[in-house]
Amino acid sequence: MTAVEFAVSGVETEPLRTELAPEASRLGVDIAVVGAGLYRRAQRLVVMDVDSTLIQDEVIELFAAHAGCEDKVAEVTAAAMRGELDFEQSLHARVALLEGLDVSVVDKVRSEVRLTPGARTLIRTLKRLGYQVGVVSGGFTQVTDDLKERLGLDFAQANTLEVVDGKLTGRVTGEIVDRAGKARLLRRFAAEAGVPLSQTVAIGDGANDLDMLNAAGLGVAFNAKPVVREAAHTAVNFPFLDTVLYLLGVTREEVEAADTLDVG
Repeated sequence: MTAVEFAVSGVETEPLRTELAPEASRLGVDIAVVGAGLYRRAQRLVVMDVDSTLIQDEVIELFAAHAGCEDKVAEVTAAAMRGELDFEQSLHARVALLEGLDVSVVDKVRSEVRLTPGARTLIRTLKRLGYQVGVVSGGFTQVTDDLKERLGLDFAQANTLEVVDGKLTGRVTGEIVDRAGKARLLRRFAAEAGVPLSQTVAIGDGANDLDMLNAAGLGVAFNAKPVVREAAHTAVNFPFLDTVLYLLGVTREEVEAADTLDVG
């Protein structure tokens, strides 16, 4: 990957972003227009979606594969991510198909989760630079809690699959993490981190991430659906999550230094 940075003056961010977006699409490159100076490096909290962002998978589909209903769940998931279905309704419909699965399947799903290329580098570098990092997901705490521990995340919130007598009941419990819920959690994490909302970064790929992306100081659509790319502050269509570091003004040298420190 090659990243080239230009310092531009004499024009506001939004008009420049609007003018360059069609050219980026035509040329097949990512163009990110962000404010420069100290403000850019002051964004100290990064919150990510999980499915198809932090990880390459859709967790509900991994569970569905063990229940023998993967195709049916994938169809509903795709429609929800395109914004064609209400997320909460689609969540309940998909989870209902998991009724009766043995809870031991949770460990199997955790082992099947694949991190997005660059995810570890992104998180490791941000943590070395003093950022706080969190995830919000329309998936399940049974997976996000494990990711939080493995990756050293500061925050994690998702839906919780109900388990009774060692079996999934086909229901979720507690607060539903949907499109509005993700934005609400971004604000909660920012308050707990002591970071103004203007100094937050949100990263996501689906329609249910849009409220969060628009609430953050910088919203990044990562390999996202067209409706999300058009509405987010900026888009990254390169399949490596650590590309986001360049939007934050983090240099290649700083990334390499973080890798060296981690190895040492």
